[in-house]
Amino acid sequence: MTSEIDIGSRAGFARDDGVAGPPRSTGRLGDRLFALAAQGSGVLLLAVMVAIGVFLIWKAVPALQANEADFLTEQEWNPNANPPVFGIAQLAFGTVMSSFLALVMATPVAIGIALFISFYAPRRLAAGLGYLVDLLAAVPSIVYGLWGLHYFNTTMDDVGRFLNAYFGWIPLFGGDSVGGRSLLTASVILAIMILPIISSITREVFLQVPGSHVEAALALGATRWEVIKLAVLPFGRSGMISAAMLGLGRALGETIAVAMVLSTASGISIHILADGGNTIAANIANSFAEATETGRGALIASGLVLFVITLIVNMTARLIVARRKEFA
Repeated sequence: MTSEIDIGSRAGFARDDGVAGPPRSTGRLGDRLFALAAQGSGVLLLAVMVAIGVFLIWKAVPALQANEADFLTEQEWNPNANPPVFGIAQLAFGTVMSSFLALVMATPVAIGIALFISFYAPRRLAAGLGYLVDLLAAVPSIVYGLWGLHYFNTTMDDVGRFLNAYFGWIPLFGGDSVGGRSLLTASVILAIMILPIISSITREVFLQVPGSHVEAALALGATRWEVIKLAVLPFGRSGMISAAMLGLGRALGETIAVAMVLSTASGISIHILADGGNTIAANIANSFAEATETGRGALIASGLVLFVITLIVNMTARLIVARRKEFA
């Protein structure tokens, strides 16, 4: 009886160690150069991130040393005073709250759009809708800001009064004052801005679902929704999480649109319908022009906090995705 090694040798698949299988790589020059280029790119990326962190710390230390308040807990932001008093508490709260609300509003809509384009819409209509959604990502932030400042604020003023009147028993919608230039308005605009990112990536994930899974579910008599629930969503769970986290990163760093929509107010408030609030990125855009040397250092320190928040979000997303191997 012919052994497996003999069969592999006759077919040209014997390895040099005597075990049947594909031959080992001969280490061609192109493969080695590509491997070195890939490794160099990874090392370069890490070096750039470290350089950014070192630069932010270097520029922020003098301002933090001159600060007369606790940088992490102080809500007042007045680094141009003598002595300077500033803290990141309110800015970090506004950044995280507005981005989280935007993510909550945008993710279900984006997944629904991706499902409709991938499995429900006719092919011609699906292509047009895909282009239309992707075009939202090409709209500059300043356009969203102008739209929010001159039109959407008025609309959200009426929406805020309605929510406060009928759902004021919920802490988020409570409070005595309601205005259009609120955290809710900024969150809605951020949700519109991150919608195409989440939808586009999720759509690509859904298109990678093996056709055999879908066909097997249909052969067993599953409806279209059951196919999506049993075959599509479990397969694309990690991809949807990655898309949502990427959208969250975009929302955390958005500057101009939020700066134009929000009216600055001091203090942390859980009521998202009241006028006022601030975020780290918007505060940097609004305050940098008139900042003193200490003020610029304080703004750089707040940028360092935003850098750390974004890094934590990305690391958390990687950990979540690593536990879900369906997409891989």
